[in-house]
Order: sequence, then C-alpha cells, then structure tokens
Amino acid sequence: MGSDGSSVVVPRNFRLLEELERGEKGIGDGTVSYGMDDADDIFMRSWTGTIIGPHNTVHEGRIYQLKLFCDKDYPDNPPTVRFQTRINMTCVNQDTGMVEPALFPMLADWQREYTMEDILVQLKKEMMSPRNRKLAQPPEGNEEQRGEQKGLVIRCSIL
Repeated sequence: MGSDGSSVVVPRNFRLLEELERGEKGIGDGTVSYGMDDADDIFMRSWTGTIIGPHNTVHEGRIYQLKLFCDKDYPDNPPTVRFQTRINMTCVNQDTGMVEPALFPMLADWQREYTMEDILVQLKKEMMSPRNRKLAQPPEGNEEQRGEQKGLVIRCSIL
C-alpha cells in the first residue's frame, strides 16, 4: 500500500503466471481445469478450459471444452470465452459458441480480481441453474471445431 492508501496493481504477465501455476496445480474440486494452449506464447493469450458437467443436470457425464482469449488488456477487461463443445445454455450463442457478456453477469460486470478459474466455476454453476439444468442438449460427439477468432490455431491439449 502506498502512503495514500492505494493498492499495488499486479502486472498482466505476473497475474497470468499466477493463474497458470494455479491451473497446473489443479486447485479446486477437479471439475474445472484450464491451461495455456501454447507454452511458447510469451503473451499468454490463448487458453483452453474444461468443465465436467455437474451431477443431476442434463450436462452430467459430459465434458465441455472452451477457449479463453486474454487480450493485452486482461485482467482489466475480461477474456473472450467460447465453448468448443456444442452446448445449449441461455448465455451461449448457439451459432458461435461465444459466451455472451450481456447474458453472463460475471463478464458483464467484470472486476480485475476475477480469474479464468472463476469464469469456469461460474459457468458450471450456470449449468446447474433452473433455466439451464434441463435444457435439451445437442447430441454427444459434437466436438466440431468452431472457427477460432483472431487467427489462432486450434490445438488439442490434455490438462
């Protein structure tokens, strides 16, 4: 803390290194995970997330793959989040798989303290919400590769 009571702002790369370390350690209940797409990406922009569908919902037993893209203004602004696995949820664009910020409060009301793990956990909670827990889902085996934004190459990684 400075003498005026202000706090220190952690630089972007330090913040992303902290998130990477946390993701690699598998913190949490193990139903969400995330990691970098390319270990050689010095800007740490492209990430893959995984959510295991919650019990007692139509998502149970399914594994959902997501792409998170942290632009140069992250964590001041949220990453873009796109489901690679087709899913029917009220906050997800059915054509693109994008999580719509206007329909997903965590992205709409983004705070610098939020992390990619927070996003994945909140999306899992959204799967359990009354409006999403029983929505009919696309058939399994629908892992079609959606077009990547910003010219990124889609890569498969095991976390």
